[in-house]
Amino acid sequence: MDTLPAFLSHLEHERRLAGNTVEAYGSDLADFFNFLRVHLGEEPTPKALGRLKARDIRAHLAQRRRDGLSDASIARLLSSIKALYRWLGRAHEIENAEIAYLQGPRRKARLPRPVSIEAAKDMIFEAETDPDSDAWIGARDAAVLSLLYGGGLRISEALNLTGADLPAPERLRISGKGGKVRIVPLIPAVRQAIDTYAAVYPYALTKSGPLFRGAKGGALNPRLIQGLVQKLRGVLGLPDTATPHALRHAFATHLLAAGADLRAIQTLLGHASLSTTQVYTGVDASRLREVHAAAHPRA
Repeated sequence: MDTLPAFLSHLEHERRLAGNTVEAYGSDLADFFNFLRVHLGEEPTPKALGRLKARDIRAHLAQRRRDGLSDASIARLLSSIKALYRWLGRAHEIENAEIAYLQGPRRKARLPRPVSIEAAKDMIFEAETDPDSDAWIGARDAAVLSLLYGGGLRISEALNLTGADLPAPERLRISGKGGKVRIVPLIPAVRQAIDTYAAVYPYALTKSGPLFRGAKGGALNPRLIQGLVQKLRGVLGLPDTATPHALRHAFATHLLAAGADLRAIQTLLGHASLSTTQVYTGVDASRLREVHAAAHPRA
């Protein structure tokens, strides 16, 4: 079997990667193999790949950059090539240290784009008072958005709550990514939003069943919350960056702006690494620069 089809078969059948992921690897590496056929003047067999130098890979990356690929796409391409070489090492005992230590362009950290305090409040208010929804659905949507903004929860974490979390406690036990458990304090406004929803929900909420329900009584689908936020953006004239996750970003940045300790925010968000939380300092620094430029007499 040819090298590239064999590698893609390994990804699909042994590693069981998603189809679109395998397709992305195939696209990147097909271009790479076409380049090598011209560059080397021969078919890129495992042995030929083992003889490649770092400069050969850099030549391909440089060509793809001239084709208009971004830093992020170049980094992904190099990652695909390295994955191929890791497989060559296991399947064909072909090692290539030069390739293993190649480094791609450093990706710029994308700063979160939180919504403003006013926008967050407006989104919750509009969701609760939507004249096109039943009163209990408005209360439900307001409670979910309140958990994202007032508690910093992910959508999945909010929708994993059950009737056992009623009445809303002062400290909520959350099982986050990787099963990591954290305790999230709930401010009175968030607790009230949850209890209000529970009081007007027209059916029974069992301790073992989901707290937030859809119109037909099943577990609430996260896509409904994403659709709700999209609708609220249109009503309130908010930018496309006003997403459900932007409410979680807002929770973090507004705490930071109010003087909260970064380690405490890390704990509240359930981040495994402080470096993940530190991206919020960039958001706050941007805001402070804007204030400085607008208010400082020498700015």
